[in-house]
Amino acid sequence: MSAPSSVAAHPRSLILTRTEISALMRPADWLAAVETGFRAAGEGRVDAPPPLAIPGSGGVFHAKAAGLRGQNHYVALKLNANFPGNPQGPGLPTIQGAILLCDGETGAVLAIMDSIEITLRRTAAATAVAARYLARPDSASILICGCGAQSGAQLEALRDVRPLARCFAWDRDCARASAFAATVSTEEFRAEVSEDLATAALASDIIVTCTTARQAFLDPGMVRAGTFVAAVGADSPEKNEISPALMAGAKIVADVLDQCAVMGDLRHAIAAGAMTREAVHGELAELVGGLKPGRTSVDEIIIFDSTGTGLQDVAAAAIVYERAAGGRRRSVALAA
Repeated sequence: MSAPSSVAAHPRSLILTRTEISALMRPADWLAAVETGFRAAGEGRVDAPPPLAIPGSGGVFHAKAAGLRGQNHYVALKLNANFPGNPQGPGLPTIQGAILLCDGETGAVLAIMDSIEITLRRTAAATAVAARYLARPDSASILICGCGAQSGAQLEALRDVRPLARCFAWDRDCARASAFAATVSTEEFRAEVSEDLATAALASDIIVTCTTARQAFLDPGMVRAGTFVAAVGADSPEKNEISPALMAGAKIVADVLDQCAVMGDLRHAIAAGAMTREAVHGELAELVGGLKPGRTSVDEIIIFDSTGTGLQDVAAAAIVYERAAGGRRRSVALAA
């Protein structure tokens, strides 16, 4: 039986580190949380204001928030710092921050969580959820563009939903690509560095772009028919990975259309006059909820414009909290 949503049901706030969060969650849990979060959005059970950006001296702070209503009501606010120069400079992560999880019925602070693991895993889980609907079921090869922290999480999540057997790794820093390929390669799974981006892209069934690029590098001639592209890196208006021409010639699915139109690769395609927001096929929540179809042809090039949403954070944070609290509250995310 679930406990009443009250301060008495949770007398103290939890403080959860990245290590603790990682130990509480399995790969399938992140996927289930994110998919259920998008389904809740399609059912009108998510309240999510537009994200907020605050400039810093060497990067930017992003604030994303959302409420998730189900058997229990959760509200989460995440403040993330995105400072691309950190790994080469002070040796800090590019992305770091915290999530504040609250009870949506009483306002009680349930937990303060390190945001790194949740951001990493929920982002990759969204790609995997999209791939279920948009990537060809027989997809066997993948190109990872950008071999930073997000790359491993993306590959792991996608291998859970598609029969990937070969991986190409591309990064402007060849040493980083080599390190990534060495880390993920096994006897059963082959990963190799590719210095020729176009050749690797044309040989791939799935392409993931998770870079900090501010100029598009993936063009129409680099993507073959039937490819699924997850555009993950453009989480601010200045970032751009996918050329407007490629966007215009593909089926586009947004995580959140209003957000992608102002800060995703869609923003650049609209600004260039290559397409309008009305040309977007739909949002991921519509696919998960069965309101719109996913892939309808083996030859379609489909792009998932992933800017990262507060609904992913609150859905994941709710499960993390319930696990940490010892199951005192039945899961709003998985049981709603």
